[in-house]
Amino acid sequence: MWNNPRLMTALANLFFAAAMTAMLAKTVLWGASQPCFMLREVVFQGELKEVQRTDLERALAGHIHKNFFAIDLKALCFAIEQVPWVRHAEIRRRWPFQLEVEIEEHTPVAFFGWERKRLINTYGEVFSAVAKKPPETSMPSLIGPEGFAQEMLEYYRQAEKLFLSIGRRPWTLVVSPRLALRMVLDDGMVVELGRQQARFPIQQRLERFVEYYSRSIAAFSGRRPDIVDMRYPNGFAFLFRGRPPQAGENKGKS
Repeated sequence: MWNNPRLMTALANLFFAAAMTAMLAKTVLWGASQPCFMLREVVFQGELKEVQRTDLERALAGHIHKNFFAIDLKALCFAIEQVPWVRHAEIRRRWPFQLEVEIEEHTPVAFFGWERKRLINTYGEVFSAVAKKPPETSMPSLIGPEGFAQEMLEYYRQAEKLFLSIGRRPWTLVVSPRLALRMVLDDGMVVELGRQQARFPIQQRLERFVEYYSRSIAAFSGRRPDIVDMRYPNGFAFLFRGRPPQAGENKGKS
């Protein structure tokens, strides 16, 4: 076997390739440790509306003084995503000594909780941050279990879209521990919606409220009811403060 010229040539080529690969790896490691490959610049893509530059600098500290090749991009992304208002970060190396950072900021659409100290973004995610200035339009409040925030936002969006036709806007959505919904409108009217059910979904109750709002609910007997109970599959009921409920149609509570 060892007298086979072709085999000997193939083995020699294999050993040569392995030696060159090892030499190249050592060269790369040596070059990567040299000062000329130290990171010199971090570039942030896009306009940052709420993220504070000082917070980013604190997050970058301990990372940017390393070699260009030695920086742990995953660890750096994690550090940046802990900065208030940062939802997601992506980092790319740009030869020879630059990092390019792309940041997605949270876009708040509602307050979360009774104290209105936390926020919910467009994805239904709860986060904590303080805005540089108050929002241009008043934001609603969504109150309920944090794990249910995304569903709460979907219910709110359904109501907001439907209520445009009656000139009303949902202002507060409260979800109980048993996931029963209560909505407070911008004029103070309370709408009891109850729990989601396959045979009588929340969407159907909202649509029924809109259908009867103008002709029955808004001015029942010349007076606007304080509470409208839409938990009845065949109708609804009114409640005036200090008076017993009055049915709007056939009652049959679900």
